[in-house]
Amino acid sequence: MPELDEGEQSRNAEIRALADDCVHCGFCLPTCPTYVLWGEEMDSPRGRIHLLTGLLDEADATAEQPPVSPTVATHFDRCLGCMACLTSCPSGVAYDRLIEDARERVEDSDERAWSERVVRGLVFNTVPYPSRLRAALLAERVGRHLPLPKWARPLVTLAPPWRSAERTAKRTPAVGSSRGTVGVLVGCVQRVVFGDVNAATVRVLTAEGFDVVAPRQGCCGALSVHAGRLDEGRERARRLIDAFAADEPDTIIVNAAGCGSTLKEYGHLLRDDPAYAERALLFSARVRDVSEFLAGISPWTTPKPLALRIALQDSCHLAHAQGVGAELRATLSRIPQLEIAEPGEQELCCGSAGIYNLVQPDAAAELGRRKAERILETAPDAYASANPGCLIQVNAALRADDQTLPALHPVELVDASLRGVPAADLVAAARR
Repeated sequence: MPELDEGEQSRNAEIRALADDCVHCGFCLPTCPTYVLWGEEMDSPRGRIHLLTGLLDEADATAEQPPVSPTVATHFDRCLGCMACLTSCPSGVAYDRLIEDARERVEDSDERAWSERVVRGLVFNTVPYPSRLRAALLAERVGRHLPLPKWARPLVTLAPPWRSAERTAKRTPAVGSSRGTVGVLVGCVQRVVFGDVNAATVRVLTAEGFDVVAPRQGCCGALSVHAGRLDEGRERARRLIDAFAADEPDTIIVNAAGCGSTLKEYGHLLRDDPAYAERALLFSARVRDVSEFLAGISPWTTPKPLALRIALQDSCHLAHAQGVGAELRATLSRIPQLEIAEPGEQELCCGSAGIYNLVQPDAAAELGRRKAERILETAPDAYASANPGCLIQVNAALRADDQTLPALHPVELVDASLRGVPAADLVAAARR
């Protein structure tokens, strides 16, 4: 193996400094989904940090970047990247940076089994491309009736019921006078499976007096970044920055929490790119989750009553990665007669986590079942979460247990309230 170059040495030193912040106190353990499931030290945040430190020690001893063994890679792969450990850590350990680095090392070492490489290749050549994803979902209807290899079954099991693939206009004017222009990320999975969530987002923003632009755009790179495919993620980040450059909106609105957490980190992701480093920082500074944005403006609208009891699940990448929780509840609290129920074990991930439910289906299914149980315990009329993956994951868990529960994005509740949609009609539409 070649000796470490200057860039690799610098990277290793930076990661070691972050890893050294961990004092192995164990506060992260009760909030880590995989540790809760299995009780294995190496499947906890501090255990994974220990494994990463071992790789750095080997690099120091040999002056070479060591390959990541299949055993070590397995423990990194089992991490959901939910970031619950960020909010539970008293030492402020940047676990998000550490697991991102660890996963990139796994991808670079190319030690995966061929079957895993095939699955990941199929996922990343399908999901981030809306036209391919639409075709895959159509094929899924046939796939349900065919014998499939084990690796393909999660694709069929998780495929969500069709809602609306409504397209978002490139420009939608404000209702009445305008007080600014905002851009909207339409996403890849979001635009294909939850186009109605994008439509609700635009209606709410225009009702509040904002012109909305949605330029032609591709995947934001979140799925790639969360899986350690950082070069791929960087390229998609550059393209998205370029896509919004012509319109120059005051704020970039995101309604998919996993995407939003990555957009807010573009400055870090592209920090070494001389052409994009400054642009990425400026772009990230303008990114807001839709609930975060609505909570921060003076409302121009008057919500109408919406008599529903909603089980509100915190999306991990909204609550932990972005630190947005109070804003979501403040936005929903404006809706008369809307009752918010808080399921137990809010800190535990539902098992969606980007592509996790496709590449770690057994663990994801167990976490999804557990989350569905906590939600049903609240006896809600419907379930809400701010991330498309969470809506898909919990729906799948409920279907597996022969249960049904309407699943809604919080912005759909806001939209229905502003338009005066009867609660029964909203719930009926969400069941489709």
